[in-house]
This record gives sequence, C-alpha cells and structure tokens, in this order.
Amino acid sequence: MTKTRRSVPLCPTRTRGTRPSGGGAAPSRARGAAGGSGGAGRGAAAMAAEQRHELGRLSALAVYRRVAGAGRMERRRRGAPLPAGRKRAKARPRRGRTGGGGSEPEAPPPAAPPSRVELPVELPVEAPLDPPEAAAAGPDAKPRGGPKAMPGGPRPAGEDGGGVTEVLRRLARLEDSRQRAAELFRWLLAPVAPAEFLGKHWERAPLLLRRGDPGYYAGLFSTADFDAALRGGEVHFGTHLDVTSYADGVRETHNPSGRALPAVVWDFYQNGCSLRLLCPQAFSPTVWHFLSILQEHFGSMAGANTYLTPPGTQGFAPHYDDIEAFVLQLEGKKHWRVYRPRRDAEVLPQFSSANLTQAELGEPVLETVLEPGDLLYFPRGFIHQGDCLPDAHSLHITVSSYQRNSWGDFLEKLLPAALQMALEEDLEYRRGLPMDYLQYMGVANSDTVDARRTAFVEKVQSLIKKLVDYAPIDAAVDQRAKSFLHDCLPPVLTQSEKVQSVYGFPARWQDGGPCNVDILITKDTEVRLLRHGIIRLCNEEAGVMLYYTTENSRVYHKEEPKFLELDPEYTDSIEFLLSSYPNYISVDNLPCETLEEKISLATLLFEKGILTTKKPLTQV
Repeated sequence: MTKTRRSVPLCPTRTRGTRPSGGGAAPSRARGAAGGSGGAGRGAAAMAAEQRHELGRLSALAVYRRVAGAGRMERRRRGAPLPAGRKRAKARPRRGRTGGGGSEPEAPPPAAPPSRVELPVELPVEAPLDPPEAAAAGPDAKPRGGPKAMPGGPRPAGEDGGGVTEVLRRLARLEDSRQRAAELFRWLLAPVAPAEFLGKHWERAPLLLRRGDPGYYAGLFSTADFDAALRGGEVHFGTHLDVTSYADGVRETHNPSGRALPAVVWDFYQNGCSLRLLCPQAFSPTVWHFLSILQEHFGSMAGANTYLTPPGTQGFAPHYDDIEAFVLQLEGKKHWRVYRPRRDAEVLPQFSSANLTQAELGEPVLETVLEPGDLLYFPRGFIHQGDCLPDAHSLHITVSSYQRNSWGDFLEKLLPAALQMALEEDLEYRRGLPMDYLQYMGVANSDTVDARRTAFVEKVQSLIKKLVDYAPIDAAVDQRAKSFLHDCLPPVLTQSEKVQSVYGFPARWQDGGPCNVDILITKDTEVRLLRHGIIRLCNEEAGVMLYYTTENSRVYHKEEPKFLELDPEYTDSIEFLLSSYPNYISVDNLPCETLEEKISLATLLFEKGILTTKKPLTQV
C-alpha cells in the first residue's frame, strides 16, 4: 500500500532552462541537440550566392536582410533578447527533476583526458601510439585517444544490419520495455559496452566511434525526410526550424516569420545557411519511436535536433551545452573539434554557454571528421564546434538527455519542502533569532572573536543537520518523476499492442449507428501495463494521483500533464500491476475489495491506453 504520510506540496518549479540559440542539444523534445561550429568560410555556396545576385535574382537571405533591417539582423550572441515580435526557438527546456536518493550528493567526476586525439591536419588521420605506449600495448594496439575510435564491431540488437528500422523491429519482439531501452542504448554505443561507457566516459570524457558502416543509422532520418517535413506544411520558422550562419566570428539567425516553405528554406540553404530542425520527432515516426524507447533507459527526457549544413560552411559558434550529447552522423561529413571545460565551474554546468570566440578555446582534445555511421559523444560543459568540408554537405542528429538532472537540481526541490515540514513540526525552527544577533553577525563581523558568534553558527549548523530528518525524499523523487512523465514522448505501439489496446478497439459507426462500443472486461481478462515507465503514482495534497504518458503529444508540452485521481484503496492494485510487469495478470487477481472495483479500475486504465489485454477484447 502506498505510504500515506502527510504529503508536503513540493514547489513544481516550472522554470525550465531555455536553450541557447547556438545549437546545443537539449533533451527537451521540441528542442535539443548539439550543433557544431567551426571556423569554415562560406566557400562554394557563398560564391554561388554572389553569382545569383549579379544576375539580379534576390535570394531569400537577401530579402530577409532587407526586410529585417540592421536592427533585426544585429549580430546576436546566444541568449541575447530578440527584437519585439520575434520568437526564438527555445532549445531544449530543462529536464524533469532528478530521481535522487537520500545519500549525500557525490562530487561530479573530474573530466578525464581523452585517450586519443586525432591530428588537426590531413583529416581524418588517426594519431599513432607513441613509441613507449606502442611497446607496452603490443602489435594489435589501437591508436591512442580518450575518445576511442572503434571500428565496426558487434551489433547487439541488429546483427544482420538493416539500420535503425531493423533494430526497432527486433526490439519490438522483447516483452519488457526496460529491456528494449537497455538494448537500444547498447546498440547506440556498440561496440563499446554500456558499463565501460558509463565508467569511463559518461559525464567525464568524449567518446568517438568510427564504425565504417554508412548504413548503421539507415532509416532514422534523411534529407528526404527533412524535405517531406517541409512539404507537409506544418514546419514554422523559429518554432520548428532555425536558419543560422556563422562566419568571420559572427553567429546569426535568419528566421523569417510564418511557415517554412520549401522554396524559401532551400534557398537559404543554397546561400550557405545551416538548417536546424528543432523537433524531428514531431515529423518523423522513426525518430519518435527511437526517442520514446531511449527515454525509459535514461529516466530523463530524451530529445533531438537535426542539423543540415551546406558544404564549406558552419552554422553555429563554439559553445558548450547543459546536456549529454550523442551526435549521430547520418549523411555527408562534418569536421568536429571538442575542447575540455575551461574551468571547474564549467564542468557539468547547469546552463549552456553564450557563443564563444575562437580565442577563448585553447587546443582541442579531440578533432575528427564524422562520416555516416559514426558517433561522437561529449558531456555537458565540453565546448564543441563543427563545420562542413568543402566537398560534402552534412546531416546529423543529436540525441540528448540529462538537462537539469543533477543532485543539485534534486535538492532544489527537496530542501524547501524539508524546511516547510520542519517549520510545521519542530518548535526549534520557529523560535525567534537573538535580539542582538545583528551586532555580532554579518560580513563586517566575520573576523570578530565572539562567543556569541560561535553559538550562532553552531545553532545554524545544528538546524541544517536536523533538517535531513524532515526531508520528504521519496515525495521529491515522485515530483521529479511526475515532471519527467510530462516531458516524455507517448509510446509507439507495435501492431500486436495496438490490436490488444484501446487504440485498436474496433468501435465504429456502421449501418446507421455505433457498433463494437462496449469494452467487455471480465474477471478472467488478462491485462498488463503497456510499458513499465508510462505511469507514476504520487501522493499529493489533493489526493492520490496517477500520472501517465499515453496521451502526451509528440510536440514538447503541447498537452498539459495527464493524470487520474484515484481512491486510496486502488494504490495496491497499481503497485501490483507495476511489480507484475511484463507478465499478464487476471483482473480477478487485482487486490481490490470487490469484483466490481477490479473491473472498474481495469476498464478505466484500458480506456486511457495504460493497460493492454493478452487477447483482443473483440474479434473483428
């Protein structure tokens, strides 16, 4: 039974961090992925633009510059306010609250030096081992470099190839959604084992995977998909698409207002502008499916941006992000440079940086050219920039997670609630301060030797230490989980899941009236949760709430949080469903008092898409 200790309402801190316009990958669904930047010139694209201008044809970029005027085309740094009437795409709003525990926060691990740094000239060339290292490593040693360069290797979820489409098809055979998520994460990192990645790279150091397999990500997203999204007519500048450029140290955003029509967008591209699609999961079922599985593994919102960059150009200034970024190269090639955090305060930062200048960067710890099938991971706080080589365009997708998902973020929610509870339950927290404390406390008195100062400090320390006893740790975790569920993409159903859920229920209008409307759940009907991670039970001041994701939108926070208010006697049944997953259980085994209550609860959860049945309820 869910504990019913008086719940303390935790501030729902709705303040979500906005993403800088520079191109970081934030995990929010509508926003989010790292956009590289480098020092490339406009190259062939700019020359072509000049030739068209000479022929008297105005490009979309030129028209925008004329209409917008100097005031609107000012060289904005990331995060600078836009003129009135302009909408900046919020890249990745901050993540749901972290699910921490009661132990002391661990200090973030120091950024480990990458074990391999590629040569900055004649890319892509791999730096050889130094002679002493080569002697110790033996004849089969790989090139040195912290971001390991891994050739090919095993594919846990798709041994016979077929790209992402085949991987998702294979994962659909797994009954447990947690296992699906773990296997997809394993495939994403292959041939590096997840345990090795988490121990050596996660929040520590970049990782470079060279697979030599152009078809590894086949089916995930392509320039054809990009074009199809534009032709669908639902892409709008600023909301879904950013048009950007970075040249001569200047980062600009060129978004007109309104719908992003193909003729205008591709003209921008032809004139050397990069295109950042902020919410590919809203337009691509495959990206939606991919992220909806990964989010359960991270326990934190998984988001993505796609970046299409013309040859010989760069779309974003150097910057660092507040998310963990996985760059998946889909088409073409891109030259990347990654730099370690400049100071301790920028290791695992809470917020992304402004645009940085080349003079602020120092030497890269990793420099490489990504080709299709390759992966580059870097932790939040690592500065990065990417530019296109003169001979190829680049299309990559950045998958991101862990925005505002740290111990500190968790404590921001927990400590105010702990103090509120302490004030209500402990007289010591309500006693008045000493009348004369202003005379001996404060910065001006910090060097004063005074017994009263010592007693005051000891009292504060005692109250802070005692505060732990009032910390509603589990309630704070539940509130973060509640926020995470609001961030989540809705699940993508397999064909069999659809048939066995309300989404495949054959109710329809036929022969002058509705038919197959009644949901006939009986005591013998076998049911289970659609996914393990789609619900969260929370004890709140207003009552027992069951939050769920099945009615979320593919567009970030387009829908309000979805929840059911349950009578407390149903909490045991919800917990039973969670503990039984992925096994089916008969409705009669639900721990409700009466059969009527069992059927009523099962029917309600089925209607919300939360439960599926082992067999279709109605045969068509």
